[in-house]
Amino acid sequence: MAENRRRSKTLTVRLTKAEKATIIAKSKKAKMTLTEYILAISKDTKIVLPPDTAPIILELKRIGNNLNQIAAKVNSGVTYVENLTEVIENQNKIYNLLLKLTEECRWQR
Repeated sequence: MAENRRRSKTLTVRLTKAEKATIIAKSKKAKMTLTEYILAISKDTKIVLPPDTAPIILELKRIGNNLNQIAAKVNSGVTYVENLTEVIENQNKIYNLLLKLTEECRWQR
């Protein structure tokens, strides 16, 4: 039996004026109706999830706690540390790389 292709369901999407114009223009360029175009794009879009970053984030939080404890002891005069700038810079680099990794994996085609 043939599939019932009568489309009776709607989907509401909020867009800016520019986003709407772009989608309409692309559908016209593809010589497709807006519905056909959106369905084709959604079927062809591969969703790539970022890797599980929870263990990395947990470890970064632990390292951050250790740095805070060291800073507190240095500030109270209990101990002396020559230079923690490099450690803090590396911590920031790790954080920024992790952020970039998760952003790059959002939607890939």
